[in-house]
Amino acid sequence: MTKMDTLTVANNLVKDPDWWRGAVIYQIYPRSFQDSSGTGTGDLKGIANRLPYVASLGVDAIWISPFFKSPMDDFGYDVSDYCDVDPMFGTLADFDHLIATAHGLGLKVMIDLVLSHTSDKHAWFEESRISRDNNRKDWYVWADPKPDGTPPNNWLSIFGGSAWQWDARREQYYLHNFLTSQPDLNFHNPAVQDALLDVAYFWLERGVDGFRLDTINFYVHDAELRDNPPLPKEERNATIAPSVNPYNHQKHIYSKNRPENLAFLRRLRAVMDKYGAAAVGEVGDAQWGLEIMGEYTAGDDLMQMCYAFEFLAADQPSAARFVEVLKKVDKVASDGWACWAFSNHDVVRHATRWNLSDAANRTLATLINCLRGSVCLYQGEELGLQEADVPFEDLQDPYGIEFWPEFKGRDGCRTPMVWEQSNSHGGFTDATPWLPVSPQHLNQSVAAQEDDPEALLQHYKAAVALRQTYPALAKGAHGNVGHDGNVLHFERSLDGDTLFCAFNLSDDTAELNVPQGKWEHIGAEVGSAVIDGSTVALAPWQVCLARRIA
Repeated sequence: MTKMDTLTVANNLVKDPDWWRGAVIYQIYPRSFQDSSGTGTGDLKGIANRLPYVASLGVDAIWISPFFKSPMDDFGYDVSDYCDVDPMFGTLADFDHLIATAHGLGLKVMIDLVLSHTSDKHAWFEESRISRDNNRKDWYVWADPKPDGTPPNNWLSIFGGSAWQWDARREQYYLHNFLTSQPDLNFHNPAVQDALLDVAYFWLERGVDGFRLDTINFYVHDAELRDNPPLPKEERNATIAPSVNPYNHQKHIYSKNRPENLAFLRRLRAVMDKYGAAAVGEVGDAQWGLEIMGEYTAGDDLMQMCYAFEFLAADQPSAARFVEVLKKVDKVASDGWACWAFSNHDVVRHATRWNLSDAANRTLATLINCLRGSVCLYQGEELGLQEADVPFEDLQDPYGIEFWPEFKGRDGCRTPMVWEQSNSHGGFTDATPWLPVSPQHLNQSVAAQEDDPEALLQHYKAAVALRQTYPALAKGAHGNVGHDGNVLHFERSLDGDTLFCAFNLSDDTAELNVPQGKWEHIGAEVGSAVIDGSTVALAPWQVCLARRIA
């Protein structure tokens, strides 16, 4: 690509302020994508070197999980310096090179901002904990104990135990919704908000196109520190925390999900709008995730997109469940925009979680690319990677170590990407990898699938290309959402163009009546069935895609 071509691509990237709507975003977990330095850990240069592969998938953007300076207690989600790269991942110059490479390939770059909390090694916290009288004394959530010395309220940590940690220097507790080494910032302090907006400015000035916002609904706590009420047993689920975690026993209406959060989100949106940037927020809530998603993405002054955990849950969604979720989104987020994912770095890979056959994997890959909303694909899902079985002695995730063996943590979905079969580390590194490469993954490597027209990788490329070919799939409305038994069906429409989409989500054959009208067959490259008159016969796990022509 010539310099002029590169500039043309880069200029095209900024022409559409609505680029995020319907975008397909590829999530990269930097520790596990590509090691370029022989340390056994992935890095920014490694990501840049592999971006031509990502671009070949046809996606619009990448989301890079945290690479900031960090003690790595939670693998980068405990930030000690928001405005620098941890040496294990490289340098700011390496990041600038990554940005330039991505933009040269037509890829937007979103980075993972962890704003709700920092590391306890962050300079802000180190100053704050010195005394009750310093410049950052209230930058974090500090509270006196109850008269009996116990924590100020009943809030619980997602990682187990109380959400309060005693600090002997201040003789106070500090709030941590996650690890004790991840103290929560105090968003009731305007100076904290200003400092975090400065972080956003820093990365936007370096050329990032947007952010994935970690735990977006955790930013603000109840200033009165009221106890969370109990959650009835019948309402509990393990969407956010494993079932063995008592975190599931509370309604978290005071420790997170506060209405005061909206004011900060509007401030952040105003900063992003100056750069044409977009954000996707992670809504971590097991009871009201869709409602919060709707609240946070309503109008044009909050976040562009959010994702909840409905399709990241343990149970494979049936046709009826898809209809239930999509109709609820229409009800509680009609003015918002969802971002859908089946896998990410926090949950068991969906090929394993839902025990998918190859046919089911293909159908669901097509389905997610036909849904109204944007899409996140997690590295390796396009290869059909199963959850890796990581022995206890190799575990790195503190979450898994805490709740083993009932919950094995998140390491199984974070093992290194497999690029080739030529060595035991799958082309990821020449050293010992930070997590072992699953031997079962080697036969599913990129090299093994790139030249095979029947491989799942090729199906993912075709499904993404289908979405890019028909704007109604990317940006259009949906209607007539329903199901006949195990067959999910809906229509997507934009500017007078209407597509019919049906998905047999079962191992049985099915026959479906199609809407009245004349339909043109599309989607042959993803195995779409042909409509015969007013019906279509669907093989197990087959799709039907058609375009209205009359």
